[in-house]
Amino acid sequence: MKTNTKIALALFIGNVLIVSAFGGAIYYFLNQYSYLDFYKRLETRANITAQHTFNPDREQANAVKSMRDEYLERLPDEKSYIMPVTSSDSIAKAAEANNIPTAFLQQMSLNGKANYRYGQKLYSGIKYSHDGRNYLVIVSANNYYATNHLGFLRNILLGGIAFVILITFLLSWFFSRNIFNPIKQITDDVNQISTHNMHLRLEGHEGNNEIGELSSTFNDLLNRIETAFETQKNFISNASHELGTPLTTIIGEADIALIKDRTPEYYRETLGKILEQAERLDKITKSLLYLAQTGYTNNKVEMVRLRIDEQLWAVKDTIEKLNPKNQINIDSSLFPDDPFKLKVIGNKQLLHLALANIISNACKYSHNKPVYVGVATTGNEIVIVVKDQGVGIPANELQFIYDPFFRASNTFNFEGYGIGLPLTRNIIRLHNGTLDVSSEVDKGTTVQIKLPLAVVPSPMV
Repeated sequence: MKTNTKIALALFIGNVLIVSAFGGAIYYFLNQYSYLDFYKRLETRANITAQHTFNPDREQANAVKSMRDEYLERLPDEKSYIMPVTSSDSIAKAAEANNIPTAFLQQMSLNGKANYRYGQKLYSGIKYSHDGRNYLVIVSANNYYATNHLGFLRNILLGGIAFVILITFLLSWFFSRNIFNPIKQITDDVNQISTHNMHLRLEGHEGNNEIGELSSTFNDLLNRIETAFETQKNFISNASHELGTPLTTIIGEADIALIKDRTPEYYRETLGKILEQAERLDKITKSLLYLAQTGYTNNKVEMVRLRIDEQLWAVKDTIEKLNPKNQINIDSSLFPDDPFKLKVIGNKQLLHLALANIISNACKYSHNKPVYVGVATTGNEIVIVVKDQGVGIPANELQFIYDPFFRASNTFNFEGYGIGLPLTRNIIRLHNGTLDVSSEVDKGTTVQIKLPLAVVPSPMV
């Protein structure tokens, strides 16, 4: 059963139950009240009958009778009974003579008044004393309120319930269709989107409602999927190029060398070219393997407590040994006084690799101009800032800097494979940190790394 059918059915059944319960309650309580009210009417007539019958002042008695006839309507099948009672035997005889239950008369004699119902015929009586003798005065009549008025009310309630059921059914069907039509439209639109038309998006729905939020969420998801899809295509294209170039060079050099006999010098030159391309291929392959390994967050990596400032000094020493022209300036003015605030939980080799990638790129793309490295702590994080004065990254290309093999359009004069920054980001993520890059062409690039501080153990007392 579809969801819209379930909702329509639930609304229909719920409203029917509520209306039926409400109508039934009205009918029940009015029915109970009609009997109580009718008993009071009969009791009033019994009192008037007693006063009229036993009042010694006949003028006053006749006046009471006249008022009764004038102001009190005669009830359907109304009858009056006056029974003298002297003993239990007289009560039994009176009950038998008037076809009235003995228990009813006994209760009246004992309590002073009583009520009795036989079908729709009601009896109400009182015990009346006159000249030292006791009499039972009873008035009976058919309860026309129950037979006529409540019957009319019952018909109205049943008609009303039937009408409400019809209206509820139509409204439930109408609202369920109108509510779920946009969702059905979204489903149809999503089914039309495939790898061949990833540019398609869901139609926007006006208003700040759940349907609009659902469409917006789907469109955001499609944007991310399209970006990932394009990234994958670019990765495959760039990886094929980066891996294919050295392989083609190696095969070409070997083929040419094997066409005919060559001099020893030619073979040494050819082997040198093959070795150069093989080393390039080895670096790319290892970088890709490292990138894949660090891309899994569940990859078990040994973590220890280490100091970031020591890591930075080690990276500076390594880079300057490779190229003495590099100028790396580590600003220690913002170092915290507490050495514990320089410690993080991390893997020494991976953090060394990540910091080396960032700082070596800063040196390479700034033509060995001074590179600023600063360290500070904020709350429970340590912040590392690396700033250069290099060529920068075009603003429209910043979104692609974490794509493997991507290189900015203004870096063709610099060697590289475009794997260092994606690898660095993976390493920082493994350490529960963040990596932010901001850049401006011909003015330089600023990289900010945030890592959580290691938990400082409480000093032992």
